Amino acid sequence: MNKAEVLIIEDEAQIRKLLEITLESNDFIVNQATTAKEGIVMAASHPPAIIILDLGLPDEDGQSVLKKLRQWYTHPIIILSVQNGEEDIIRALDAGANDYLTKPFRTGELVARMRSALRARPGQESNPLFSCAGLDVDFALRTVKKDNELLKLTATEYTLLALFVKNEGKVLTHHYLLREVWGPGYISQSQYLRVFIAQLRKKIEANPNRPEFLVTESGIGYRFVGKD
Repeated sequence: MNKAEVLIIEDEAQIRKLLEITLESNDFIVNQATTAKEGIVMAASHPPAIIILDLGLPDEDGQSVLKKLRQWYTHPIIILSVQNGEEDIIRALDAGANDYLTKPFRTGELVARMRSALRARPGQESNPLFSCAGLDVDFALRTVKKDNELLKLTATEYTLLALFVKNEGKVLTHHYLLREVWGPGYISQSQYLRVFIAQLRKKIEANPNRPEFLVTESGIGYRFVGKD
């Protein structure tokens, strides 16, 4: 199996060393940049499979770097930052980050989230079928089955679930979901989202009170977690 290349854009030497040791021991090829300018050049000249981006870079704000990368870079970007404010996290996720971890972080969790982001990417948009842990989604027929039983979903429920599945492992913010499913005029109508998430959980989860597929990211949004 080919090793995935990761680009770390981080100015703290100790963090870079920790990431290098951790990721190389988990079969990643590691490249490093210490400034925003260097990171953008490296990503453009040799696009990696995934980028780990710090927001506190010495020469440019990481949020600005994220926006520049997302103008052309389509692979996963995971934010790793000491900035742990809800607004900072939402801003980064809405700007295109796949995930957001705050420092200090658990290396095992970072690796797991990287693998989830990478697993969700290859060919997903062109694959008409999704199957995971008894949940089957047929995008061509717009049908959903749970343990081989056809589920009766409303059009909105299906649209919401399909959006989650196509972004497996990625945190989707409340505003993003409301905008994509209901439209720009509904981004403040969070009650719509709560109702439909509850309805979906009743239909696809073994225990809706302890969801395993549709996981809440408190104050931020939701994440669809595929199970191997």
